[in-house]
Amino acid sequence: MHASAAFEMIVSVLSDDIDEQNHVNNTVYLRWVQDVATAHWRAIASPEAREEIGWVVLRHEIDYKVPATHGDEIVLRTWVGKATRLTFERFTEIRRKSDCQLLSQARTLWCPINAQTGRPVRVSPNIRAKFSRDV
Repeated sequence: MHASAAFEMIVSVLSDDIDEQNHVNNTVYLRWVQDVATAHWRAIASPEAREEIGWVVLRHEIDYKVPATHGDEIVLRTWVGKATRLTFERFTEIRRKSDCQLLSQARTLWCPINAQTGRPVRVSPNIRAKFSRDV
């Protein structure tokens, strides 16, 4: 099994994030899952790796627990789980900053692709080591 250190970022709930039920729309949670994964990649990967490797989603699983509302500050926390030749499992927790309440959790399967051809590509051991480690 593989796991990586967690990466966090904070976002604020904006008025455009709110739906007819007066809470954050489920599509916003999906955007946050993708945003924190992208930020994690950009923070850790070298400029060369970012130019060579892109990522596509193979699967999203999201569980919604408690709604977020306008003005909430949200902590997005992500880490890489199991990594195979062509898939990286990524977990995300979405919590309200003020009380640490778990709002949502997600599991996503990502596939690394060659940024020029769009074809699946194996990640080098060096890059893999930065995002996943044996536990």
